[in-house]
Amino acid sequence: MFIKIATILILIVIIGSLFSALLFLLKDKRGSDRTVKALTLRIGLSIFLFLVLVIAAHFGYVGHTL
Repeated sequence: MFIKIATILILIVIIGSLFSALLFLLKDKRGSDRTVKALTLRIGLSIFLFLVLVIAAHFGYVGHTL
C-alpha cells in the first residue's frame, strides 16, 4: 500500500513540475534558467520513480496478485 501512495505522490509532483516549467516558459522573457531547472527536476523524479518501481517489482512489492 505504501508503494502505491508514494507512486501517486511522486506522479503529482512530476506533473506539478511540468506545469511550473510551462508557467516559467510563458512568464520569463529574458534568459532565465527556471524552466530548465523545473524540467531537470521532472526528469530526475521520473527516472527515480522508474528505478524504484523496477526494484519494488523485483522484490515482489508490486505486481500481479491473483
